[in-house]
Amino acid sequence: MLRKSLKYSLLVFLLFIVTSSYSQTIDSLKRIDLKEIEIKSYQIKSDRQRLKIVQDNVIYAGKKTELIDMALVSADLSTNNTRQIFSKVPGINIWENDGSGIQTSVASRGLSPNRSWEFNVRQNGYDISADPLGYPEAYYTPPMEALSKIEVVRGSSSLQFGPQFGGLLNYQFKKGDTIKPITYETEQTIGSYGLFNSYNAIGGTKNKFSYYGFLHIRSADGWRENSRYNTMTGYLSLQYKLSTKIVLSAEYTNMNFKSQQSGGLTDSMFAVNPRQSVRARNWFSTPWNLLSVSMDYSINNNINLNVKTFAVLAERNSIGYTKSINIQDSINPSTLQYNPRQVDCDSYENYGAEARLLLNYKLGKAKQILATGVRYFRGETDRNQLGVGTTGNDFDLQIEDDKYGRTFNYTTINYAVFAENIFQINNKLRIIPGARFENIKNTVGGFLNVNSGLKVNDDERLRAIFLYGIGGEFDCSKYTQLYANYSRAYRPITFSELTPSATTDIIDPNLKDATGYNADFGYRGQIKNCFSFDVGVFYLNYNNRIGVIQKDGSNFKTNIGTSVSQGIESYLELDVIKLFNDQPRLGSVSLYSSFSYTDARYTKWDNPSIVDDPQKSYVGKMVENVPRNIHRLGCSYHHETVSASLQMSKVSSVFTDALNTIAPNATSTIGMLNGYQIFDFSLAYKIKETYTFKFGVNNIADEQYATRRSGGYPGPGILPGNARTFSVTFGGMF
Repeated sequence: MLRKSLKYSLLVFLLFIVTSSYSQTIDSLKRIDLKEIEIKSYQIKSDRQRLKIVQDNVIYAGKKTELIDMALVSADLSTNNTRQIFSKVPGINIWENDGSGIQTSVASRGLSPNRSWEFNVRQNGYDISADPLGYPEAYYTPPMEALSKIEVVRGSSSLQFGPQFGGLLNYQFKKGDTIKPITYETEQTIGSYGLFNSYNAIGGTKNKFSYYGFLHIRSADGWRENSRYNTMTGYLSLQYKLSTKIVLSAEYTNMNFKSQQSGGLTDSMFAVNPRQSVRARNWFSTPWNLLSVSMDYSINNNINLNVKTFAVLAERNSIGYTKSINIQDSINPSTLQYNPRQVDCDSYENYGAEARLLLNYKLGKAKQILATGVRYFRGETDRNQLGVGTTGNDFDLQIEDDKYGRTFNYTTINYAVFAENIFQINNKLRIIPGARFENIKNTVGGFLNVNSGLKVNDDERLRAIFLYGIGGEFDCSKYTQLYANYSRAYRPITFSELTPSATTDIIDPNLKDATGYNADFGYRGQIKNCFSFDVGVFYLNYNNRIGVIQKDGSNFKTNIGTSVSQGIESYLELDVIKLFNDQPRLGSVSLYSSFSYTDARYTKWDNPSIVDDPQKSYVGKMVENVPRNIHRLGCSYHHETVSASLQMSKVSSVFTDALNTIAPNATSTIGMLNGYQIFDFSLAYKIKETYTFKFGVNNIADEQYATRRSGGYPGPGILPGNARTFSVTFGGMF
């Protein structure tokens, strides 16, 4: 029903576009000026806003967008608490098994949250993941204290940003003070289970030169046993105004951490004591280096060019005993030592460039906007696995004979060209068509078994992908708006899908990229200066899901499935005091609700081995790890010196496998996870606009819950979420 409703809504919207365009006279077209018709808000003081029609040479008109203003967020930033930070972005599904906040795992619309790999994750507009086309896992997350805003784009973002179904997630860093030559910011946090978090930043502007840099350190023993960690991130940005038209900038980011991995639990262990851990020798580390040089050139009042070059030089290192949780990691009686651990190490060397041109031009007397660009990317991944490691307990990547059991080399070369255009039909209506062409080349080589000399069949895949879409906006009033979009999307075959995991595995030579489309229809805006809303429906079709079937006695990896996600996303926020008083002296009291309903199901599953067994049919089953309902409610108070927030997150149960198994198996890698409800509280107080005191309580009711089961790293089994924790922060700006 929702699919039909969405189709009818889009049809009505497009019909309305056509009829309304004929109803306007030529004279009205002559009076159009985009700068004057842009929707202006009442500036409700909320940390949740939306992106402008055009921003940073990118068109956001007709898309579902959210902008999180970090200066107004009432959340625990010291541990990157994503359920609080994304509380007003409806439908964000979060895996909360990493209490350190080092890595963020978020998704929406029935997609997997695994290290946010269904999002195109960026920092200041450039790539930060391991390989956005071959291995899109985001192992690096910036410290939230360093951010000015977070941009989330869903719907037709694939046209501007390429390979993803989930959309864009872009972290924007703070910048140096534009007036003073030097300012200093500091925040020092202590909290439960040995938490220490230190953020120190310096920035400013002197003549044509500006800069900003920070050093961030965080460490803790962790809520669970065997979960201590330490992380350090450094960042420096330099900007120079070469002239009134040209601005040059350069950035460097370094992140390094060591994190002990508690591993999974069986369901019975989780029920007795979710803090316990039976893995004391598992460690994880991802040294990450990001570099970017960019130029912004305002050629004239109508043409702007932005060019970004970037590089990612990084590693992924793990060491541990990762057998099933029901197999004990114990001392070998014959050697009186533990068994050797497994060492896996990746290295990533990526380079890219992206140029975006924004052109304002006239069609007749009406101003239009064209955003176009080109992209180049080259990435190389060296993957080394099954190294025989030490028998010790600490982080140690030393391996036996300096030789790994399995080695692979992957390369990605990508060229893309893209364009979107705002056609201003009249002073209320905008139509935004767009297209993107991608050329992708992947290669794979290496050894499946180094000792026996068994090589992987060298594989090279070259394909050309064409994406297209159309969006629209109609201003129902000065402050409210209808929006809709449709766009094609795709997800390239990942490296792991190109590589057999065992000697009996066979890769389908005709393996295809995942393809499909996104569609949105919604109504958003503000009423007076006290009520803000964004309510819409979505439909996501995901074809060519890759899986494994049995064929001629071997595991055959091929395209076998299709899933469809459809649902509702709504955000409502009311300033109670401004409802009665436009100029309140007592501050603002905000009540908000962020709600999503997602029905994500498999609609097709081409697996000959199960087609005749109804008990094993995937068709009609819910997609794994997708909660049907995500509801976040909150109440916040803001004043010049005091702010406070109370939030509830209520998430429904999920299946963790495609067959929707309810009871857990012996190793607890599959089985339903129950829904949960969590309350968080935060308080901030400013003293003389210089000093800040913050206090926070996460999971006030000490809810025992889990959002994820793991089949491999960071340890098979059920992975608990954090219990109740406290934190206190002292900060200052000088």
